[in-house]
Amino acid sequence: MKYTATTLKKLEDILGESDFTLRYERGTFQSGWCLLEAKKMVVLNRFLHTEGRINTLIELIPQLDITFDKLTHESQKLYEQIMSNTPVITV
Repeated sequence: MKYTATTLKKLEDILGESDFTLRYERGTFQSGWCLLEAKKMVVLNRFLHTEGRINTLIELIPQLDITFDKLTHESQKLYEQIMSNTPVITV
């Protein structure tokens, strides 16, 4: 997998299309996700580099309640790759 800003954007799109809010906040916490006041929100440490952000999102997405039908065709393909644990290949 390529650790590029484009790959990160595609992963962020999966969250956005499923009504999750993604925030990058500073602090001494480990990346993760949470629900705040019944609002779907993923919080990542802003000090993570692109590779760390990508790895964290790939680890978190299978744990989230993603609405597959809301995803675009491109996002659906990436989501299926993540869920099947096959290597994610970006072009």
